[in-house]
Amino acid sequence: MNYPAISRLLCQPVPQARLDKVQRNFERRKVALGECGRAYSSPCIHEHSCIRCPLLRVEPGQRQRLADIRDNLTARIAEAQREGWLGEAEGLKVSLAAAQAKLVQVDGLVARRREAVSLGMPAFPDIAGRTSTPAKETE
Repeated sequence: MNYPAISRLLCQPVPQARLDKVQRNFERRKVALGECGRAYSSPCIHEHSCIRCPLLRVEPGQRQRLADIRDNLTARIAEAQREGWLGEAEGLKVSLAAAQAKLVQVDGLVARRREAVSLGMPAFPDIAGRTSTPAKETE
């Protein structure tokens, strides 16, 4: 395909059906705790156990919800051990470790956002390649 053909394709309006498909893909990425980082239109290979998924990006505003999930997992582990459900307890421990790791991740994100980084605004003399002086007028 040559350049003029590509440029004609790029300048064509996007059909509404395509825009609707893109919107649906964005909506599927949204989960309770944040966003799923999986590829668009791909199925969830983790069967929606998002806490364990490394592709989950937790929104800082959902930190308390994640802490509540961690506390609930701790209580469920205690119950499973008390009832002798060792397999259940092991699975819950994996989810608990993942929830704790996500909490650390969110806390790190919040800390990085709090730190202001001054990039500075260069002044013209700092970035100018050369300077000139006005020519003196002769009388």
